[in-house]
Amino acid sequence: MASSSSSSYIVATLSPNNSLLFSQTRLTGANWVHFPSTSRRRVGRVRAETESMATVTEKLGIKVERNPPETKLTELGVKQWPKWGCPPSKFPWTYEAKETCYLLEGKVKVTPSGADESVEIGAGDLVVFPKGMSCTWDVSVGVDKHYKFE
Repeated sequence: MASSSSSSYIVATLSPNNSLLFSQTRLTGANWVHFPSTSRRRVGRVRAETESMATVTEKLGIKVERNPPETKLTELGVKQWPKWGCPPSKFPWTYEAKETCYLLEGKVKVTPSGADESVEIGAGDLVVFPKGMSCTWDVSVGVDKHYKFE
């Protein structure tokens, strides 16, 4: 974690190609990065140039990463995935396979079958839907997305 005078934090993860990916950035200037260890020593220095903020949540089995870093999208190959879109509408959907998608445009409330709550997703979100999920999509702003089934 990194600390600064405003108590901002960075979460570092190791990607499959062994590069560090940083998310949840709300830092300005230079900040020291501390990784959990018994020595608590300084291991790196990060300069955050933007106010981008990536957050990952999971609700009702749906994982949503808001504002993922461009490096993550590039690593996943999102721009090479097929595209799909729809106008404002409401329809049922069942995921025959796990789907990861990145919304370029749109706003949707996804309600899993049997749930009393919805998950709201929109432009800039990287979303993972589990295989076997049945839900209703309530699209209030037309969707344009890249998607990948696994």
